[in-house]
Amino acid sequence: MLLLLLGIIVLHVAVLVLLFVSTIVSQWLIVNGRTADLWQNCSTLGISSSFQCVTSSTNEWLQSVQAMMILSIIFSVLSLFLFFCQLFTLTKGGRFYITGIFQILAGLCVMSGAAIFTVRHTDWQPTTSDTSFGFAYILAWVAFPLAVISGVIYVILRKRE
Repeated sequence: MLLLLLGIIVLHVAVLVLLFVSTIVSQWLIVNGRTADLWQNCSTLGISSSFQCVTSSTNEWLQSVQAMMILSIIFSVLSLFLFFCQLFTLTKGGRFYITGIFQILAGLCVMSGAAIFTVRHTDWQPTTSDTSFGFAYILAWVAFPLAVISGVIYVILRKRE
């Protein structure tokens, strides 16, 4: 049982790390050597290789992606906190429903944010032959199934002695 709990906690922390990195790092979209993310657009200046960053657009859809990613982090942190609380207060045989629901909500939020970005990124940055999605965008999509899987595991999990 201890190994199972350790595995669940490691999975949950891995999801949290993926969510934090995908939300913070400036690599959601790469266009002609410029990187763009949820918060700022950066480009390399001349030979000196220094970065010039400007604030991202104030489009409503981009703000909804920002909100979804932040909500996913909040739900996942809350879920981890609730898991530890329920671990010590839940009666024997009880299920971790609240923890699982919050973790599934985190997965749904990250999925919604990444899906909105997928559909609407052309409104923000013109698509060229050099346009590609960055690793932070991919990490967000990787975090989605992992968050949902860990949420389902929490719902199925029963507390033992």
